[in-house]
Amino acid sequence: MSTDEKNLQEGFTWARSQVFESYNNVVGHYQSVSCLEHARGESLLDMPCGDGSLTAALAKRFKRVVGVDASSKHLELARQNLPGAELHEALIEEFETDERFDTITMLNILEHVVDPVEVLRKASSLLGEQGVMIVHVPNALAVNRRLAVRMGTLLSCEELSPFDIHVVGHRRSYSLATLTADIEAAGLRVKATGGVFYKSLSTPQMDWFLKNGPWEDGGFGWGRVGAEKTKDWRAEFCRASYELGKQQPEDCNIIYAVATR
Repeated sequence: MSTDEKNLQEGFTWARSQVFESYNNVVGHYQSVSCLEHARGESLLDMPCGDGSLTAALAKRFKRVVGVDASSKHLELARQNLPGAELHEALIEEFETDERFDTITMLNILEHVVDPVEVLRKASSLLGEQGVMIVHVPNALAVNRRLAVRMGTLLSCEELSPFDIHVVGHRRSYSLATLTADIEAAGLRVKATGGVFYKSLSTPQMDWFLKNGPWEDGGFGWGRVGAEKTKDWRAEFCRASYELGKQQPEDCNIIYAVATR
């Protein structure tokens, strides 16, 4: 199974820094902000580290950073983003170390793996006595997906698109309820849940919107006529979407749980 699974992971071309990068980098930034609100201690294990862009955003908080990813292509990019980190090429289920970590981040991975509960159990075995695990997954019930069901472009919120399956490599979708259930089935205790980034449009639409606006004052965009001219309305929109998402996690692009042993 491991060889077949490793080859499968090598075949997925998606990388945060290369596909819909304007939106994915914004969401990644706020995912890292959210993680740092819950992080503990001095050592970080990021599984998977992907292209290293999220790991790099977290790395300044920790004295020691270790990343694990099954894709050699992703690790090539990660080595450029994380010159000071220790990186390992392995499936999470097969990664071995005697080290135990203060914070383990598992960002956007459970939707990809064969057995999410097994992966969570493996990760929990690498958690220090007072450590914390932070798990992020895409939200099947995000407001843009609920809109799509009403429009008829999705049959259900849980439906996976061809892009989800063949480019990104998703095997399942999650709600806060099913995420919590998997974490508890792995023997972990959920200490907090929440959401990251209120997502009002699909990913391609959000990416186009962030690139093209309009954002300027008086252009019938988000800029308010008469407001201070130096205001970065694009950045304000992203910040506001993060803050609103904190209040309405069920509408967010990403949902998360913070767990301990």
